[in-house]
Amino acid sequence: MTVHRALYSAIAGVGLLAATAAADPQPWPTRAMQVISPFTAGNANDSVARVVLDQVSRQVGQPFVIENKPGGGGTIGAAMVAKADPDGYTILLHSSSLSAQVVLHRTLPYDAVRDFAPVVLFGIQPNVLVAAPSTGFKTVADLVAAAKAKPGALTFASAGIGSASHMAAERLRVAAGIDVRHIPFRGAEGLAELMAGRIDFYYVPIAAAASVLGDGKVTILAVSTARRAPSLQNVPTVAEAGYPDAEYIYWGGLSVPASTPRPIIDKLHDETQKALDMPVIQERLAKLGVEPQPMSVEQFERFFQDDIAATVKLAKDANIVPTN
Repeated sequence: MTVHRALYSAIAGVGLLAATAAADPQPWPTRAMQVISPFTAGNANDSVARVVLDQVSRQVGQPFVIENKPGGGGTIGAAMVAKADPDGYTILLHSSSLSAQVVLHRTLPYDAVRDFAPVVLFGIQPNVLVAAPSTGFKTVADLVAAAKAKPGALTFASAGIGSASHMAAERLRVAAGIDVRHIPFRGAEGLAELMAGRIDFYYVPIAAAASVLGDGKVTILAVSTARRAPSLQNVPTVAEAGYPDAEYIYWGGLSVPASTPRPIIDKLHDETQKALDMPVIQERLAKLGVEPQPMSVEQFERFFQDDIAATVKLAKDANIVPTN
């Protein structure tokens, strides 16, 4: 009996060790993490991520390698992350464009809600409503009045269908009840066309327009966010201009595959938020036009789902038709 009890105790001890090991996964991270950016290099979200993740890398002792995987309006890169191993080593760098893809495609190679676990929000970036000086517009009211006087005559640029610049303008179009024509461009070409007077107005990311906002090459009318931009305190919001339903938030953040263990999600969130709370990081982000919006994991998840719902409603109101 003594031998049997000893053997039983040994077996039980092995089982307990195995159970403890299973419940106590390997520390994360122990190697480099791949951060998939679903757009071309140099976009506004990339710049923000590099500032933040460089600091997070120093905190966790492992590098974050940002890899640009453009194509399909961002769906190719997003699909790579959705199908990746949920081990915390493949991360999606995304923005409000992830919400836009839901309404731009009849079918997607992933489910935007079920296949991703939102982790952390970097912040929001105002889009600035600017007009060509040749239009003579000084206020949003001037733009709306001109559009109503000649339906279909005014043009607005965007960085592409479904981009922040497109969706922000659609919000204004619907809220103001105006008939204007959308002219999509690639990247920053729209700003050059506006300055040349070939486009009437454009919602441009504040960071992308920083070099021209104060030199008279464009006329600043409003910002798209609910609060005035810290760097443009004299510029009204679209709500202050009379169109609260035209508010549009461009945001950026990180998500991981949906079944990633919660301890990894929490650590990535906490370390990133720690970096975002640092004054030196906030100062650098302010130069990029980013306004921090601290959120818990759960708050960011609800924020993302609400953004999708708002985008779906906008697509219906603006009659935005899926491309496939």
